[in-house]
Amino acid sequence: MDSPNQPAISAPEAVPPLGPPELAGPSTDFSQEQPAAPLADAAPHPGRRVVSDFGSDLVSSIQSLAGTVVIAIFVITFVVQAFQIPSESMENTLLVGDYLLVNKLCYGGSGLGDHLMPYQKIGRKDIIVFHYPVDPKQHFVKRVIGLPGDRLKLVNKKVFIDGKPIDEPYVRFMEPPNNLFRDDFPRVDIPAFGLEGKWWLQMRKLVEDGELIVPEGHYFVMGDNRDDSQDSRYWGFVPQENIIGRPLVIYWSVQDWDRSSPSTFSGRLEHLAYAITHIFQITRWSRTLRLIH
Repeated sequence: MDSPNQPAISAPEAVPPLGPPELAGPSTDFSQEQPAAPLADAAPHPGRRVVSDFGSDLVSSIQSLAGTVVIAIFVITFVVQAFQIPSESMENTLLVGDYLLVNKLCYGGSGLGDHLMPYQKIGRKDIIVFHYPVDPKQHFVKRVIGLPGDRLKLVNKKVFIDGKPIDEPYVRFMEPPNNLFRDDFPRVDIPAFGLEGKWWLQMRKLVEDGELIVPEGHYFVMGDNRDDSQDSRYWGFVPQENIIGRPLVIYWSVQDWDRSSPSTFSGRLEHLAYAITHIFQITRWSRTLRLIH
């Protein structure tokens, strides 16, 4: 009796052999299923190696490693990069010992891809990482305050853009308003300690009616720790091509341990060993994995 779940298969009718019986070939029974042809690799060939030799394993390992390195280089170069905060200029938003992951794709560049990809525009109050204009080998992190075309000034530490004050809840002040150049910027009548000479000459040409005009393709940046920040007030604008990206997250934060890293190789090894063995004591757990705004 046929199973109800199995489709019925009708057997073909028997076909009589053609010609005389002695010329007829052996009869073929199509009612029986023919065995499947074996796969090419189902059984080893007598002359084929089943186990790869050491040389081929080494080549495969090198290829895998090279692929991993290429991917890592691509990510570091174009997607995300790690940075460390070495100074107090962005306190209390960023502290010394914070380790950041920076999104290098968010702003794009100056090519055709900027019109095709959903890149962000650099906005006021964005925190950015950039090549220091005076020494591009150094990386700085500051907050964007002035955009291209803005007319900017500080009055008694308060920032005004196009004559209107802006709200800055992230700013930290540590000293009274006792520095005319720092707190009532721009000042073309008095220089300041640590002021870049080229910037002093350029700034004087860009000040109208007591306001600094931010040129196209440039940004005016400042630290959140306003009284202890070497920023655009002292060395000038940040060109757009110097901007690396925007910090995303603090992936690790340590206290005190990384302030005085040794210069010798053995000292750095001891420094690293101490961090590994005391990781729970030196980590600021409340800041680790914190998003940056």
